[in-house]
Formats: sequence, C-alpha cells, structure tokens
Amino acid sequence: MQKDSNKGFIALLGWAPNAVEAAEKFDRRYVVVAPDWAQEYCENHKIPYVPWNFERLNDRSMEIAQTLKDMGVDVAIPLFEETVEWAGAINSVLLDNPRLLGHSMLMRDKSLMKRRAQLGGIRVGIFEEAHDREDVIRFLKRVNQTLLKLDGDPNDPIHFKAFDKAGCLGHRVIRTPDEVDGIPDDEFPALMESHLDGWEFAVEAWVHNGKICFLNISEYVTLGYSVHVPATPELEKYRPQITEQINKLIKTFDIEFGMIHPEYFVTSDGEMYFGEVAYRPPGFKVFELLERVYPGFNAYQATFMVFDPKTTEQEIKDYFPKEVEDATGYAGCFGVYPRRRVVSQLEIPEETEDHPYFESHELTAPMEEIVTKRTAFGTHWGLVYFVGEDPHKLHELLKRQEELDYYV
Repeated sequence: MQKDSNKGFIALLGWAPNAVEAAEKFDRRYVVVAPDWAQEYCENHKIPYVPWNFERLNDRSMEIAQTLKDMGVDVAIPLFEETVEWAGAINSVLLDNPRLLGHSMLMRDKSLMKRRAQLGGIRVGIFEEAHDREDVIRFLKRVNQTLLKLDGDPNDPIHFKAFDKAGCLGHRVIRTPDEVDGIPDDEFPALMESHLDGWEFAVEAWVHNGKICFLNISEYVTLGYSVHVPATPELEKYRPQITEQINKLIKTFDIEFGMIHPEYFVTSDGEMYFGEVAYRPPGFKVFELLERVYPGFNAYQATFMVFDPKTTEQEIKDYFPKEVEDATGYAGCFGVYPRRRVVSQLEIPEETEDHPYFESHELTAPMEEIVTKRTAFGTHWGLVYFVGEDPHKLHELLKRQEELDYYV
C-alpha cells in the first residue's frame, strides 16, 4: 500500500507475521525489528528490517534506539511481553520522554504493578513477592490462617506468577506445600496472590490521548484453554463498570497512548478486582478473533494508530467500530492440549468438524509420541477456531472441547 510520509514511521518490535501483513497493507511506513533468524524471510519478501537480539542486555542496548532515531522512526510498538521494556527504552529516546522506560518496567513487573494499582485505589487481592520456595509455603500458610482454616480443612489455593513471563506461562495454582517443590528456580522472583472467587475476563482497550477509543471484553470459558469475543450479554452488562475501571487504570498508570490488555475478576456481589495489565497484544489470537467479527477492522492497524504520535482525532473516530453493535457474530478459539500420555496422530473430533460453528484449525501432526506433562497452564499445541451467532451456544461448544481428544 502507498505510504503517507505525513503519518508516523513505526517500528514493530518482535516477529509476528499477522502484524507485518497488517503493516504492509497500512498507510504508515514501518520497519520490523526482529532477531537474526527473520532476516532471510524479510529480505526475500522485501520487508523493511533491522536485526536485534532482544535477549541480550548490554552496553550496546542504546544502539537500537539511536539506529531507529537516525532512520526517522517516530515510535516503537511492542508485539510481545519480552519487547515491552525495549519499547519503553526506545520510546523514551524517540519521544524524548525518559519516564516511558520506568512506565514499561511497571507493565512488566507484576509486583510493582499491583502496588501501583493499590496506590490508585484499585481493588486487588492479598499479594506478596516470593524469592524462594520457603516464601511460597509461608504465604500459603498465612493466607489460610487468615481464612480461619482448621487442621484437615482443604487449603484455599494461592496463585503463583513469575514476574516477567507472559500470560499463562509461569502461572501456577498452589494448594499444598508439596506442589511448591515442582516450581523451577528460573520462575523466581515471583508474585503470589490470594485466590479470588469470581468471573475472570480480559479487556483489550485502545487508548489515544489518554482516552479509550475502543474497548473489547474477552470472555474466558476456561482460563488457559478458551476465549470468545464479544462477551456474552451476561458479562457485557458490566460494561459501564468495566469502562470505569479501565479509565481508573489509565489514570493510575499514566497511560497516554497504546493498547492495553488488563485482566479482572467480577465477584458474585458485582465487585471488580484487578488481576494484571499488559502493554502488548493479547495471546490466544484475540486480535484475529476481533477481525473475524468486526468487518474491516484490523486490530494491529488500530494498535499502530494509537501508538503513532501523528494520528489525528478524526482518524481515530473514522476507524474504530462501535463495540458489540457493529459485530456480525461471535468468534472463539480453543487451545488444544493432548489428554493422553501417548499419541500417534491428529484426529479432529467428528462432532467438532460437523458443527456449523466450526471454522478452521492450525493443528499439526504430533512430532513426538510421548506427551510431556503440562507445566503450570503450559503451552497449547495449536488453536481451533469457531464462529457463530449465539454466544451461549459458542460458549458451550468451547467448554465441550475440553472433553474431546484431538490427538489419539
């Protein structure tokens, strides 16, 4: 697509084919900043590219900011959790705003994040930091003492989240001291928090000049397994309170621009509790699900717009659809993880394939026969996509997938 030199020149941090495709079809100039292994592909497909190793922090780390500045880049956009701090460091140079580095670190450190939320009057559960396994056992005992549990009563669970890992990676539910032994050393330091009984959901909010341009509520059917957009009417009815919470979050975290992905709980009495917030696109292909139900809307392009300092209010107004009203239906996906210990082939369940809501899958044949034990919530083997017009039917269908074997 023809690029407009009056609009911002953006740098995409990390390799995401769908983001690159969106940038290719958009009117902004762009460059991809990704590891060496992306070079050949970028050269073959004439994709503007700068090599950078995000895993190495050293005295050359400022170099990438200077390189992008010399190229005339206006802003860097993080596509993955691991590039959020890099974006903050680079943008503090490009936008001449040193506070953006501290801001990005706040979005990465789950403990700092909770403290900042608490300072802003946002409800959070009980939380503490853990530096070793003893800290986890102490916290588990203390939480259950507070809940006046007696000997022999089953423990209330606690949640354990490695500080800087994305989403479900490094997220464990701990019920007994024995389960603490299974935590690997590299997941410390971590955040521990009390369990909140409630309806967990996520939000994707695009923010421009400190205001929400578009707010999607993603409904988890089962955390770590399935999600659908928009949410069911039962969850959508909380939209006014959710919007209020997101505005409070924007104010508390001084968010002027960008795309945020917070998670919340609604308890049975309608109270909202903050879980965490990410400053990058969500997992489970939620961007792609949104594109499926909002015709003409591209969530990556929307993200480029809210990051670009040269975007006008009118452009924002013209681009974003009306939440829920403009959706043509509901889209969801299920993350498949083998239910058997030994598998030999991929076999899509007949009832799934024959369902009118079934759309596609991105599963591949198993590479190995022995299935490794799923650590924490672990990583799924691929996603299965569904689209339909009845949110409850879709919700039930996604739940049903947990009982089916895709790998046999």
